[in-house]
Amino acid sequence: MPLFTTVIRHYKERISKCSLRHLHDRKDMVFLRWIPEGFSFDATGYILLSVDGDELSPADATAGKLLLLDSTWRLLPQIERSIMGTPIKRKLPSYVKTAYPRASKISQDPLGGLASVEALYLAKKMLGETDPSLLDLYEWKDAFLEQFR
Repeated sequence: MPLFTTVIRHYKERISKCSLRHLHDRKDMVFLRWIPEGFSFDATGYILLSVDGDELSPADATAGKLLLLDSTWRLLPQIERSIMGTPIKRKLPSYVKTAYPRASKISQDPLGGLASVEALYLAKKMLGETDPSLLDLYEWKDAFLEQFR
């Protein structure tokens, strides 16, 4: 049974630049649009990918559902304030590096930050579900996967 994934995307996130844009038709994923007024999401029982928390492990697979917040790092706190309940916060290993060419002129990205599709691929892989099709249309797929060879 595929790990069900919910993606909450900030309304200012440009779809044309989003690394997840090619995954909208997948049956194991749902995409929600975060807006400033009245949005909330009960993440109780979801594995919430975050830069803090314990490192993700295969034991977390029992949760069965993953939550990904898709935004620029600068706007991410806005979405985080809308997350209710008790998610299981997990971070990805810091040794994995992004292949996405970062170009923020406004703020510094945190060390260890990955493109959303990279984070999704790695989380699913760590939870026992290797799905290379997630990266099929990702421009930097080969450069990202090179570090696992």
